[in-house]
Amino acid sequence: MNDRVIPLANRVLGFCLGAVLVASTGTALAQAKVGSKPLQGEVVKMVRIDALSGLMGGVGNNQLKSWQFFAEKFSASNPAGVKFEVTGVDNKLSPTESVNALKGSIDRGVRYIIQGNGSSVALALVDAINKHNERNPGKEVVYLDDSAVDPDLTNSKCSFWHFRFDADTTMKMEAMTTFMKGQKDIKKVYLFNQNYSHGQQVAKYAKEYLKRKRPDIEIVGEDLHPLAQVRDFAPYIAKIRASGADSVITGNWGSDLALLIKAAHEGGYDGKFFTYYTGVTGTPAALGSTGAGKVYQIAYAHYNMGGQTDAWTKEFKQKYNDDFYTYSIVRIFEVLSQAMLVAKSTDPIKVAQAMEGLKVKSSFAGEVEMRKSDHQLQQPLYMSVWQKADAKYPYSPENTGMTLAPVAEYPNYVSSTPTSCQMKRPGD
Repeated sequence: MNDRVIPLANRVLGFCLGAVLVASTGTALAQAKVGSKPLQGEVVKMVRIDALSGLMGGVGNNQLKSWQFFAEKFSASNPAGVKFEVTGVDNKLSPTESVNALKGSIDRGVRYIIQGNGSSVALALVDAINKHNERNPGKEVVYLDDSAVDPDLTNSKCSFWHFRFDADTTMKMEAMTTFMKGQKDIKKVYLFNQNYSHGQQVAKYAKEYLKRKRPDIEIVGEDLHPLAQVRDFAPYIAKIRASGADSVITGNWGSDLALLIKAAHEGGYDGKFFTYYTGVTGTPAALGSTGAGKVYQIAYAHYNMGGQTDAWTKEFKQKYNDDFYTYSIVRIFEVLSQAMLVAKSTDPIKVAQAMEGLKVKSSFAGEVEMRKSDHQLQQPLYMSVWQKADAKYPYSPENTGMTLAPVAEYPNYVSSTPTSCQMKRPGD
């Protein structure tokens, strides 16, 4: 993998809504006329199946509001002229509850399913959707994945019906360890993750990639803890301190990261944290003014993307007194509406075929591509660091006076990782 890093100063961000560049291999895209609205007024019903209660409920409710906010924005203006309607179902972070919610949604005529929090849930949904679509021709549903990042979803468990718009664990770890490679003060790393597929994968690939890029770094400890059950992380922080680790790599999210950060502050641990989800509900408040220059996030976006996204983020804050951070939602609406224009239909099979290989000039961070071979969106990644908000990077999540400021950008070809997917398509 090329370890090239493009400094953020070399890139100008910010594109306006509706600036769509279209190119797709094997679709009828060349025949579509940008600006035509063949489906004017047709309603596309979408259901988001995710946690709306419990320790992770804060994240799920934030994201449901985000989906509904952008459904309104894109209903007002999208290439296909469709209207989007998004509702939510509480799955309590349970795969079983999620499959039941899927069945109920299908019975109500919903053809587009959304989910993101919990790869264990995502894997259960993929299996259930595959079976439903095979058994019910003409009633197929498509699964739009905004946050579940287990690599298996676009490798051994890849599905024609699943499209991932977040970057998977390997993509993020590739960029994260490329950044860490240049941080010579990192000598000892502790791996701390949730005990389910996502957390296990973070630990696995961290060891693999660090060995390749920085074999001198010592892994001094590793823990996997129950997902969304731990309320006191002080004993874990004591172990991390005792290990002598100068840095922690964690894929934790929601309360599991917020409470970990809080315990680290209270327990006097002053090492670095390399995270996937610092910007997510609860963690900014847990950090407060602490952790400046020591807490990093690798992601496909950050709070200060510029242009149209900054305007949307500000409007979201004013409307909900909450922070918008799931930028994959924007990408989903951009790609989905463009695919519906190409397909001249909202039929899931036709839209799925149109999304394969589709390239779109996103409203942030340039051109992205839905890779045909595995349905993994190819997109830039950003390393950002927790610091005081300033004139250049002004957005302050959870009113902390702090922000995530970008320090490096990794373009599509650097953040991309291979796939072993053997896609089975309708008719194969």
